[in-house]
Parts: sequence; structure tokens; C-alpha cells
Amino acid sequence: MVAREAEALRALEGALGDSFVAAVELILSARGRIIVSGMGKSGHVGRKIAATLASTGTPAHFVHPAEASHGDLGMMTRGDVALVLSNSGETPELADLIAHTRRFDIPLIGIAGRAGSTLMTRSDVAILLPPAEEACDKGIVPTTSTTMTLALGDALAIALMEHRDFTPENFRDYHPGGKLGARLSKVRDLMHGADELPMIDQDAPMADALLAISRKGFGVAGVQDATGALTGIITDGDLRRHMDGLLDLTAREVMTATPRTIAPDALAEEAVALMNRLKITCLFVVAPDTAGKAIGILHIHDCLRAGVA
Repeated sequence: MVAREAEALRALEGALGDSFVAAVELILSARGRIIVSGMGKSGHVGRKIAATLASTGTPAHFVHPAEASHGDLGMMTRGDVALVLSNSGETPELADLIAHTRRFDIPLIGIAGRAGSTLMTRSDVAILLPPAEEACDKGIVPTTSTTMTLALGDALAIALMEHRDFTPENFRDYHPGGKLGARLSKVRDLMHGADELPMIDQDAPMADALLAISRKGFGVAGVQDATGALTGIITDGDLRRHMDGLLDLTAREVMTATPRTIAPDALAEEAVALMNRLKITCLFVVAPDTAGKAIGILHIHDCLRAGVA
């Protein structure tokens, strides 16, 4: 059964041509939203396509065709583009919605499996699904046809993403929650700001460094020069290596010079990878335009709490 659907998808790949390109161009030129509609299983697929479009930079929402006939046609206005799904192309519940697009000059993209159907003949852009058997032996359960429609919707969304130069940062704007949002979080979203930095001067006595480490709770202290630029870091390992006569030393004499840092616009996921690779728990955050001054600090626990791992 899976083989039938896989074969249908291969056929769909070979069938996408000028109508697909025209659909992409039509959507890109739209001033409004994409109104997706379909009945039954096509409706379920349509909801997913609308959600995928909306989350990838193409404003879209789903309108149920039966509800459309009872007032929801008002959700569709000039400037919008209608994307209507129907395997047969003759679904009765779609009649009012199709007529509305014709009456108010709303561009209509139709996706169906029958070339001479009402939906295909009345669409501005008609995308015809290639002939393919449904996965069930009886040939009546919408399976292969819905799989092709879903894949076609995904292809439209990806093509539109590429034309809009949709970036991972844009994607995160629409996915602030859950694992996806966590993976796309930036360092600046999770870091502790300048007021929480455990910083000391290079020539400060180690007693001051120990106080900074204890008070701020990150287990490290940053060391800065007279200009405020980060020149070193004092870690637990540095303290152990200089245990003898520690309080007689200065921060400069104990610190590890030129510590690894990370930029505020880097992905938090990159910071976690760097900390894991170096076997460290903190990174000072330094922006390119701050002359080497630390503007924040990121602890591995901040990333773990946010779900970045």
C-alpha cells in the first residue's frame, strides 16, 4: 500500500509544470491572504496546508466550504487568493465559494484529479493531480489522492519560502514555543545581561575574584582590562592550579587568557555545541561592535531550561 503512494508521489513530481509555476507567481503577487478550502478529507489536508503556509511567511487560513455558504465568505476579499482542493473537482459544497471568487474577481487556484471538472474549468490556475490508484484495494478510500495533495501543498510552501528568502530567524518568529522555538533561540534571548556579569579588573586581588565568583553564581569570573575589554576568565580549574598562595596573586596571574566567547546573534544551539565540545559550562557574550567588551553571559543551564539540548 505504501508503495502505491510512493509511486503516486513520483508521478506527481514529474507532473508539476507550468501550472505549479503559475500558482506560485499568483500567490507571490497577492496583496492579501491565501484562503484554503476543501471538504471532507480534502478539508483536513487543506487545514494543514494553510497552517504550513502561514508558518512559513505566506499569510493563510482555512475556510470550511459549508460555513462559507453561511457567512464565512466574508472572510474572503479582493486581494486574496483562493486555493481550493477537491479530488473529484465536483464537490457540491464548494459551489458557493467558487461562485464567490468569480463574482468578486478573486483569483482561484484549483487542485483536483479530474481535468474537465467544474473546479478545474473555473479556476484561474488549475493544477491537475496525475492519475493514481488509491492505496486501498477497493479504490474508494481517499489515501493516495490526499497524500499527493498534501505533498503538493508542501511543495508550494517551500517554493514560496525560497522566493521570499524566508530565514530560520523568520521561522522562529512564528514558532516561539516548543522544541522548534527552543532550537532557533538566539544567545541574546537566553543570556544574562551586563548587570549580572561577574567581572573584575586584571590587577584586582584574587580575593575580589573569589567574591565575584561567589556572588554572581556562575562559577566563573571574567577579567577585563582598563578599557573594559574581556581579556581572560577565571574558572574552578584555574583556582585549583593556583591553590598555593592564591590570595597573594592578582586576577591577571591566575586567569586563562583569551577565553572563548560567542556572539549575541548566534543560535543558542551553537552555544550548547561549543560548550559541550570544550567541556565548559559558561560562555561570555561579546558583540562585534563592543570593542571586546562582554555584554552578557550564557550558562549551559539557561539553555537546558529553555529546551535547547
